[in-house]
Amino acid sequence: MTQVRDRPKNRTRAQETQVRGRLTDPEAEVIALSPRTLLTTNRFLCEICSKGFHRDQNLQLHRRGHNLPWKLRQRSTKEPRKRVHVCPEKSCIHHNPARELGDRTGIKKHFCRKHGEKKWKCEKCSKRYAVQSDWKAHSKTCGTREHRCDCGGILFSRYILWYHYC
Repeated sequence: MTQVRDRPKNRTRAQETQVRGRLTDPEAEVIALSPRTLLTTNRFLCEICSKGFHRDQNLQLHRRGHNLPWKLRQRSTKEPRKRVHVCPEKSCIHHNPARELGDRTGIKKHFCRKHGEKKWKCEKCSKRYAVQSDWKAHSKTCGTREHRCDCGGILFSRYILWYHYC
């Protein structure tokens, strides 16, 4: 009888596979984009009016308006190969295909959050964010939970209250 190693209850099978350092799907195609390519918007440009699009299919539909030849890609009948997106930053743990992130959007948000410039700043607490959706989510709740200091000051985070000097 073989002994089955129990994994910790808080890990899923996929996480356990990643911890052991193997890809969840060894047949997966590893996608490693450069930071410049990862952060570009409107990668597909119309040669007539220079309008940009996120996806090639959107450009093809736009080309119809110019009466240009266009072609939509048909879905293939064979099973699509799984893609694994890795972080372009060599020192990042997500640069390893065993610690991949799900899709292009996920790796883009990760790269911005962990390695990018923090462009958006909360007006109430001065906290900065690299991803606009994070900043918007924070802005909805910032200032709703007030913390009062013994000196009478009102602070918007427990962290600031902890390091606040009267």
